[in-house]
Amino acid sequence: MENIKLFIELTRLNRPIGYMLLFWPCLWGLTIAYNFNSELEIFYFYSLLFLLGSILMRSAGCIVNDIVDKNFDKKVERTKDRPIASGKVSIKHAIIYSVILCSLAFLVLINFNKLTILMALLSMPFAFTYPLMKRFTYWPQLFLGITFNYGLILAWISVNNSINLVPIIFYFGAIFWTLGYDTIYGYQDIKDDEIIGVKSTSIKFKNNPKKFISLCYIFFFFSLVLVGFLMNFKILYFLSLIITFCHLSLYQLKNLEVSKPDLCLVKFKSNNLLGLIVFINILIGKII
Repeated sequence: MENIKLFIELTRLNRPIGYMLLFWPCLWGLTIAYNFNSELEIFYFYSLLFLLGSILMRSAGCIVNDIVDKNFDKKVERTKDRPIASGKVSIKHAIIYSVILCSLAFLVLINFNKLTILMALLSMPFAFTYPLMKRFTYWPQLFLGITFNYGLILAWISVNNSINLVPIIFYFGAIFWTLGYDTIYGYQDIKDDEIIGVKSTSIKFKNNPKKFISLCYIFFFFSLVLVGFLMNFKILYFLSLIITFCHLSLYQLKNLEVSKPDLCLVKFKSNNLLGLIVFINILIGKII
């Protein structure tokens, strides 16, 4: 039981916000691509596959992140008790766990068409080099956005076996969404990060956090509007985006205080709800 508990801690399975933020873009891409006049079984099946893939790859990514950041994690109050940083799980066992998770994810992946498989494999360097970025650039959140939202492209390709402008615009917009929410997340550790010398957009824009995050969310929101026009969605879709706008601007940004770590965590976690809201927005556009 102790080993199971450590594995859950290591993979963050007890914190579903991580894999849900990876899954929502997959579901968005699948929804804009799918023809809902056909049988829904494939939609449900692909949704399940992407959910499983998100859980497995996020879990493997957490392990790789903790291996790479072991020495940093020891110096940060919030992360010093993580299994690898605290020595409860060895590097050898962590690597074995990661290989097993990636192997299971590959078994999920081979259920898709060849182009989806190829594109997914091409994304692996981004997924596993992201933890290193905070050492070299103030933009590690940008690399996280590129990685975390790639499932949107994969989901579109899994249905259409091709790519066009719609998922590309949506993908770039979603990158800015991640850039915004992960900057909020980063303010939990900003004091420790500055001391140990790691970089982030939270540090780069610490004097004007709301302006930067607002700009990110504006780009994301604009991508939703543009996708609606390109998909010829009806007016009800654009009206439903008001809820998304209110969540981004009024809930996440209006009362954001980056000096309060607990509040930053609450605002960050609220993006799980935003993922659901955007999914409902797209359903309204596709079905009504």
